[in-house]
Amino acid sequence: MDLHARHPALADLKRRARARIPHFVWEYLDSATGAETITARNRAALDAVLFRPAALRGEIKPDLSVTLMGRDYPAPIGIAPLGMSGLIWPEAERLLARHAGSAGIPYTLSTVATRTPEEVADDIGDQGWFQMYPPRDPAMRDDMLARARDSGFHTLVLTVDVPAASRRERQTRGGLVQPPRLTPRLLAQVARCPAWAMGIQATGMPRMRLMDSYADQTKTGPLPSTAHVGYLLRAAPDWDYVRALRTAWQGKLVLKGVMEPEVAAQADAEGVDAIWVSNHAGRQFDGGLASLDALRDVRGATGLPIIYDSGVEGGLDVMRALALGARFVMMGRPWHFALGALGAAGPAHWHDVLVKDMTSNMAQIGATTLADLPGRLATAG
Repeated sequence: MDLHARHPALADLKRRARARIPHFVWEYLDSATGAETITARNRAALDAVLFRPAALRGEIKPDLSVTLMGRDYPAPIGIAPLGMSGLIWPEAERLLARHAGSAGIPYTLSTVATRTPEEVADDIGDQGWFQMYPPRDPAMRDDMLARARDSGFHTLVLTVDVPAASRRERQTRGGLVQPPRLTPRLLAQVARCPAWAMGIQATGMPRMRLMDSYADQTKTGPLPSTAHVGYLLRAAPDWDYVRALRTAWQGKLVLKGVMEPEVAAQADAEGVDAIWVSNHAGRQFDGGLASLDALRDVRGATGLPIIYDSGVEGGLDVMRALALGARFVMMGRPWHFALGALGAAGPAHWHDVLVKDMTSNMAQIGATTLADLPGRLATAG
């Protein structure tokens, strides 16, 4: 089957994924929070970035390669963390890690993934990034860091902009609870999705396995039966926390969720290696700036490389972020839409779509390297 003939764009993957995964899982993956107005702002901000088409340039063979934090990548794209990834598609973490390892792109494992660092260690190759939600307990934090390091993860991503839980009304209406359990209502949805159901039956109901391993190790004793293990993570980091991580972690350190120029400016002085501009694609707060608008503000405040995410739907969007100052673009949902649509074949297909889209569009505007993109903007960035 020619996947490009049937699924040439993200919209095709989304449509098929929605039909193949239960509704409550779709609502978890696709929803934002509040009225979800930020989703439209992310899209509008990207669409407003235009390039000048080129003529009479002869044959153009774009080079997508990039260097980030001392490592060379074949294209400026990677896989962002997504909590409970294995709920979206069975063994999602291992499938994504395996693709990243073979393709030479970064894969970021979430603290609240359904697989532990040890469980994806054999799949990740040399492409492991570990995303940390800050634990309350310093001993737990240090143990997590050791486990990630010993499993081959070389880059630590600290999420810095989740001081409180978001509400995610669509997700709530969908019926998902933590830890996930199948009520009669949800079982009826599962029955309509046999491939997903068989996969989950084989792997077990997804849980936050890394966090589960610490549930009995709190200073006050085991958590109450009604408490979510995520309680152990509900601590908002500050600069002292960043400094402690910088001391404890010898690899590269990235701050994820930076939308303020002053935070980006201080990060350089604190020994941070890169800034990740993101608004969680609207999953955390509905009343904020489009991520691309924050990128415009942040890029002038720091000399550190900038990673970008939120709302990216194709190679042209990747180019837009790079043209406005990002060094690298990460995506979470699109890789999972691909998994939902095509299973194990999804990540490689979505990767190929992105590369083909970037290659075609860069040729259209006469850009032979990523460094050419800012000069091809139709309006000032």
